[in-house]
Amino acid sequence: MPELLTVVAVALVAGCATGLGALPTLYTEQVSHRVYDGALGFAAGVMVGAAVFALLVPGLEFGTPWEVVAGLGLGAGFLLVANALLPHLHLRFRGPHLEGTAALESDGSTATQPDDDLRRALLVGSAVTIHNVPEGLAVGIAFASGETGLGLAIATAIAIQNVPDGFAMAVPAAQAGVSKPKTILYTTLSGGVPEPIAAAVGFTLVAVVTGLFPVAAGFAAGAMIAVVFRELVPSSHGHGYADTATATFVAGFALMLVVDTVLAV
Repeated sequence: MPELLTVVAVALVAGCATGLGALPTLYTEQVSHRVYDGALGFAAGVMVGAAVFALLVPGLEFGTPWEVVAGLGLGAGFLLVANALLPHLHLRFRGPHLEGTAALESDGSTATQPDDDLRRALLVGSAVTIHNVPEGLAVGIAFASGETGLGLAIATAIAIQNVPDGFAMAVPAAQAGVSKPKTILYTTLSGGVPEPIAAAVGFTLVAVVTGLFPVAAGFAAGAMIAVVFRELVPSSHGHGYADTATATFVAGFALMLVVDTVLAV
């Protein structure tokens, strides 16, 4: 079983991938709906693949289906309750200048003032942080199973998924006048802080409490799947590029299958 420090370091790298999503704001604050919808679809496919291959299947190997199902329900419930209780915005886009281009918007609102954009950036950042908690737990839980490959597969999937999350947070921050270095820094911290902390918690719990892995794996998988269907899938549809999002979802799922096969040996 890997050391706690190793687990935290891997989760830190995966979480900091959110900062990569902010890099395009160095050059532009707009992005094609087709590109963004495709990126979200791809991230959703990766997350579902990670939940299935790196969490649910190993959970069934270590425990009973009822334990995994119980964890699955608890994880989904946790994410939905967190979404309901904590102030945040869902990932939505608007096209303020050119048809087919997009900038971040909240549900049904139009923001043109810097203060509105800054508030939106903070709220979207809250959403990204909420999502990073179960992702960090997933990394820690996977490593705690004793299978280093599972942890690496989960961390890889999360790093890929964090890039579009980072972009969603960075765009309104840049539009609000936040400097580019600070935009990249804050976006990086939105994943780089909660994920290693959650990974340490998940790793420690499963390592200390014997037999907890099946329920914990189900919990992390349930939360991740809830993120996909609560946020990523709705946000990748409605702009006329649902077929693109669907195709990239399948590609992401297939990639996760390959990653899990190669790393989880």
